[in-house]
Amino acid sequence: MSLAQDEHGMLNGDDTSSINSEDQRGDRDDGPKRPSELSQESLHLQARQRRKIAQLEEKLETLESGRAVKERQTNYYVSQGRGIRRVVALYDSIEELITENDRRYDDNEDAATIDQERLHAGYNTLVRTLPWLLKTSSDMEHDDYTHMLKLLRQGADGARGDDTSKLKTLVADWVNRELKPNPMVDPDDKHTRGFINDACGKLLCPAELDWNSPVTKAGIRDRSEGYIVTDLSFPAFLYEKYTANLDNLEEGLFRGKILVQGYKAVFTSPSSAKNIEGDGDGADVIENNRRARKAAWGIKVKKHVAQIIKMEKVTPRSIAYIACQIRFALSSLTSWRTVDGDFDYVQFWRSIVDFFERPPGREARRRVDRLLEWWTRKVFGRSRREGLSDAAKSNMSVNALARQRAQIDDASFDST
Repeated sequence: MSLAQDEHGMLNGDDTSSINSEDQRGDRDDGPKRPSELSQESLHLQARQRRKIAQLEEKLETLESGRAVKERQTNYYVSQGRGIRRVVALYDSIEELITENDRRYDDNEDAATIDQERLHAGYNTLVRTLPWLLKTSSDMEHDDYTHMLKLLRQGADGARGDDTSKLKTLVADWVNRELKPNPMVDPDDKHTRGFINDACGKLLCPAELDWNSPVTKAGIRDRSEGYIVTDLSFPAFLYEKYTANLDNLEEGLFRGKILVQGYKAVFTSPSSAKNIEGDGDGADVIENNRRARKAAWGIKVKKHVAQIIKMEKVTPRSIAYIACQIRFALSSLTSWRTVDGDFDYVQFWRSIVDFFERPPGREARRRVDRLLEWWTRKVFGRSRREGLSDAAKSNMSVNALARQRAQIDDASFDST
């Protein structure tokens, strides 16, 4: 081999070595990253994950917050609706009441039927019972509005069902204690009530008929002509001592003991229904003060229905509601219905409401007012400060003294 060839081979080897060396350096550039580069990429990935987690947590919190608000709103509307059947309208829907009020704005005719007048009176009672309703409903979208009405109706029907269940047992106990029937009224079985039960039949018997007569009992049970029981007859339980004066059918009406017991059991408490003798005599005031003292010491005191709906006076529609509940509790019906044989509960409720809200004249209005005052004393006691007339207040010593001092001062000024 010549020297020139050796030099040429060496040169070729050096070139190849140089190229391989450059290729290796290029491979090293594309190889594993340095530790500092790895830590930066890891931190970037962790930061992105934290941001995503924070965003998801924020969305979850928003959803949970919205759900909590919706649940509180639902519970509020349901609870507010619980007074509607009791004091506004037992059978008329909220929509019917609102529609009648709207009709009066749209219709220029002054004349209205009795049913329309009753509906409008119910609407006025509704907005007094739920003073927030007008403002809230006017600010709502239609879907939210209909949903609110659905929840109010749910609360109303739920309360009616609760009262029916409560009175089923209580009425049986009251009848057994007062009338002492044999056999006793079963608190759990309604099939043994109604006119087949002598005690229940006595209380359900039309006021114009004599339940003590075997002919009457047989006629009612056989639904014979002249003994058909309908809503056109007031049942005996509505009357004081469960007996009507046929020459004066208004005498003692809506003063029946079991009717008052039912009212107090629903609107104040079942325990308050145990004693209904007298006119209250401030007993409820004393009890409320006792409860208030307990509440002041941090003990949670359960409010009764009248307190929750801010009822301070007995109203005609609440009496009609209880009358229907007591009538149903005495009957053999096992589920709430509007018709029991020939007896229509809707017409029965309307007849009672009309008795109070549509008296035929001034004297009848005064008698109705006295009857409602009697009811208020029975249920809430005598302490009814807001019921005092201005004339009565003016003669009380505090106001009388202020008036006398002013007169003496005026007289002294005039003499100087």
